[in-house]
Formats: sequence, C-alpha cells, structure tokens
Amino acid sequence: MDRASVRERANDLPREPGVYQFRDDDATLYVGKAVDLRDRVRSYADPRSRRIARMVERSVEIEPAVTETETQALLLEANLIKRHSPRYNVRLKDDKSYPLVQLTDHEFPRIEITRDPDPGATAFGPYTERGRVETVVKALREVYGVRGCSDHKFAGRERPCLDHDIGLCTAPCTGEIGGEEYVGDVESVERFFEGSTGILADPLQREMERATEARNFERAANVRDRLAVVETFHEGGGRAVTAGTDERRVDVLGAVVESERATVARLHSEDGQLVERDRHTLSVPDEDAGGIESVLAAFVVQYYAERTLPDALLLPERFDDNELDSWLDNEGVAVRVPGAGREATLIELALKNARRGRGQADGTAALADALGLSSATRIEGFDVSHAQGRAAVGSDVTFVGGGPEKSDYRRKQLDDGNDDYANMRALMAWRARRAVEGRDDRPDPDLLLVDGGEGQLNAARDALSEVGWDVPAIGLAKAEERVVTPDGTFEWPDGAPERRLLQRVRDEAHRFAVQYHQTVRDEVSTVLDD
Repeated sequence: MDRASVRERANDLPREPGVYQFRDDDATLYVGKAVDLRDRVRSYADPRSRRIARMVERSVEIEPAVTETETQALLLEANLIKRHSPRYNVRLKDDKSYPLVQLTDHEFPRIEITRDPDPGATAFGPYTERGRVETVVKALREVYGVRGCSDHKFAGRERPCLDHDIGLCTAPCTGEIGGEEYVGDVESVERFFEGSTGILADPLQREMERATEARNFERAANVRDRLAVVETFHEGGGRAVTAGTDERRVDVLGAVVESERATVARLHSEDGQLVERDRHTLSVPDEDAGGIESVLAAFVVQYYAERTLPDALLLPERFDDNELDSWLDNEGVAVRVPGAGREATLIELALKNARRGRGQADGTAALADALGLSSATRIEGFDVSHAQGRAAVGSDVTFVGGGPEKSDYRRKQLDDGNDDYANMRALMAWRARRAVEGRDDRPDPDLLLVDGGEGQLNAARDALSEVGWDVPAIGLAKAEERVVTPDGTFEWPDGAPERRLLQRVRDEAHRFAVQYHQTVRDEVSTVLDD
C-alpha cells in the first residue's frame, strides 16, 4: 500500500478503540491496538522505521475490529498475535526450558519433575536449577513416600517395587498404605511447595542429628548438604520486596535484546518472598523494532493477557505505550522503575537471569525458526548399532533446552538383522507405540532426529504413520552433514547454532547406541530396557 491508500483507508475508520491488522494476500503481517483507530492507522502513512515502512509496502489491506474499551483492544491484540504470529510483531514464545514439579490428578497422585504438566495436575514452579529440584523431590519421597511410577506401572503392580524397598515409596499400589493416610502425605508435599519449608527441613534436621549421634558421619554430611538445599529452596533468607500493604504480589522484569531475539526474565514475589522465576523468549522482527521498552511492552501484553496481574510491576525501563499504561492503571497495577535500594537489586537479578537465558535459547530457537516449528525445546535423537547384524540395539536420547536430559534416555534391544532401515523402523515404532498407549512417562518431544539420511528418515516416518504418532521427524546425514526433511534437503553453515544443536543430539544418540551395543555384544548385560 502507498501513503495515499493508507490515508484513504484510515478516513473510513471510526474514532473508537480497537485493533487493526495489516495483511498481504496470504497472511497477517502486523497487529496493533489503538484508542482511536482512525488516528493510529493514519500514522502509518508516514512510518517512523524501516521495518514499518516495509510492512506497509507489502500490505494489500487493513482490517479493523472495533472494541468497546481499550482493555478489550489490548486483550484482542494479544490473542491475534498469538493466533497469527505476524512477521512484524514482537512475539512471545513459550519457554519450556525450566522444570516444574507436578502432583498428578489421580486417586494416589504421582510426583515428578516435568516441563509439560498433565491435564488436571497440580504444578509448582517453574524452577531455574533442575539439580536442586531433584534433591528436594527425592528428599520429599524419602520422608513422605509419594510414588514416582507411571500410572501404567501403578495399575499393573502385584507386589511392592524397588522404590518401596529403598524407602522412596509407601506402595499404595498394593495397599501397603491407606488412601486417607497417603492423601495426607501428598498434602504435606503440597504445603512444602507452597512455602512451608519446615515440612521437609524439620525431618531432615532430626535425621542428621540421629546420624551424628550414631557416629555415621558420612550419612550426616549427606543429609546436611540436602538440608542446605531445602532451607534455601524458597529463597527465604530475606525480604524480596519492601512492599506496601496492598502489594502482596510483585513481578520484577529484566530483558535483553540480541539481533532478532529477546529474552525476558520474570521474578515473582509474594508477601515479600521470592517464590518463582521464569524466562521467556520473544522474536524481534528487525533491529529497528524498538529497544528494551518495546520488548517489555510486548511481553506484558501477551503474557498477562491470560494470567493474573500482579499488584506491582518493577521494570528496568518504562515502556512507551500509553494504552498499556492506561490498562495497567485501570487494573490497579503499580508500575515502578527503581533507582536504588532492594528493588533496584532485584532488577539487576532479573537482568542477570535474562542474560543467562540468552545464549541457552539460541540453538533451539534458531532450529525452530529454520524448520518452521513453534518450538524445538525438546528433541529426541535415535540411532541403531550392530555388528554385521548381530547384537542390534537402538538408542533414544533426549535434549531439553539445548542440553542432554540423561534421566530421559532410553535404549532398546532389536531383532538381529543387517538392515539399517528395518532397524530404524522397529526402533521408531517401539517409541511411538509407547507414547500412543501411554506407557512412556516422558512428554512428547517437539522434534525427532534420526542419525542418517533419506532412507533412515523414510523408515522412521513410515513407523510414525503406521502407529499414528504425529511428531515431526528429520534426519542428519553424517557424511555431508545435510539436514534431511520431508520437504527437502538443507545444508546449513558450519557455525549455525541450529546445525550445532542437531550435531550434538546426533552424536550423543550414536555414542549411547554404540555403548549399549558393546554391552550386549560382550554379554555383560542381557537385560532388555523395554
């Protein structure tokens, strides 16, 4: 559209609040909100940046939607951005790099660390350090005996399992504990994650004292280390925010922008205590899309459109968005840019968290963009190994947030045979059936990667289609390091983060397969990990 066309279209619009979409023949290019649709759209006849100028030139129509209030316009804008993912908007992408702890919706709930909570589950987090979460969950299971097995295993159990024997579970599956008593233990676990540190710290303190009295100093030291993690788990060492009596819930935001990607870190405080941290990635369409203030404005609109607003927002910079300021003011949210004191220290902490997340997100975000996926946070890699058809095995490794998640590795002994395609088909069918039948405790991945080229990928996709597991799959051929997809073959530059990530997953799948093959071949272990 040229300037005259924009002005002509603007003159047809009402002077009311609403949302407008710039569209080309195929898609929505940009979504915006306005207090006055006519004035706002008319401003695009003289765009202030190269990005907006290019967007206007590509557009063929402007589609308005009138709303009754400015708040409705803001929420509609967020929903349209999420639905259409417009190229020229700053877009919030879900960040799954942090783990949560869930108690499942079951008569005898299961506790587990996950990034994809089950429907109906009670979830706590997300948390920034998985190692600390694992320490706490194990300690909770030792003290309260909450089960960690899948519902499938729970239903088929006839006698207590190893977890019961080593003190991690009270075995509700076989009636070793009654339902009412078990629910009481689950409620104690919930109270810990809601902030009652003593629920777990007190039993550990008593255990450490008993071990010391028995002169079992190694055990006492082990419990002491776990107790230190538990006591600091809720950041309870001091007041997070010196808040007024009306500010129980405070969010602190920090943001960094790098090229076409931004990271926003959020710290959440309740009653003066830091209780939650998370990080989020946003795609920034161009270098002139705006600075930190634009990223923060986009994040606030899209993140809080579906969540409860805090009583106060602490920001490193005030965003330049009158409609957003008006909305937050109407909703009773105090917005501050601290200059000194404890709140300024929290801003620095949020900025540090954002900087930490920047590098970690690059590989997965770049891969998702390159393949046209909404996310590539969770990837499973597959390889087969054998010696001229003998001792055939398959590996299934998991990467989350660009790094290996070794607790989610799996392996499979296959029927002997010198057919790599048949072996890959069997391995993928095994994984897919476990997922479809609910026998795999892991969440579905965003992407499957097979070690090999077109033949291996076709074999894997045949198995996925036959079983009916709808997860995208690609291959990485060793010789040329070519990425093979159903839509064609790509050769990405050597230093590209998306290529490096795939290579790490592929190489780890290969290593894990060879390791298991050697074990089977040498008859060190004949256990089938199925």
